[in-house]
Amino acid sequence: MAGAAAASRCIFCQIAGKSSSTTLLYTDEKVVAFQDIKPAALRHYLVIPVDHIRTVNDLQRRPEDYSLVSHMLEVGKALIQRDAPQSHQYRFGFHQPPFNSVNHIHLHCFALPYTPRWKRIKYLSVGSFGFIEAEKLLEKIKPLPSQL
Repeated sequence: MAGAAAASRCIFCQIAGKSSSTTLLYTDEKVVAFQDIKPAALRHYLVIPVDHIRTVNDLQRRPEDYSLVSHMLEVGKALIQRDAPQSHQYRFGFHQPPFNSVNHIHLHCFALPYTPRWKRIKYLSVGSFGFIEAEKLLEKIKPLPSQL
């Protein structure tokens, strides 16, 4: 987590704090969702936590981190399925450092196909680099039974 100065300069913190002109598709006390400014698919939304968390590497095997990512995924799935019911393929995931464009975790929610098709390259999962599927991240940060 970063200090207040870094968070105040973070564009996603500004969006979450409703101090930007970004149209919010969803908001609650934990997350906000909005359309990606450079959509790479039929529908391309971002779900971000209200609190500033720099990268997926800052998430740990803690119940609160697991709960947050689970909630982000639930919100993303609901929005995408609501707004693109005609799509038969969906994808949900996060960029991992050094491939994240904004240092504030954000769940990419896609209703496929990618448009244009070459944009899928940016969202490839290659080992522990690049893009991590939301379900894989949840497996990675799932609290141990002793932590529940």
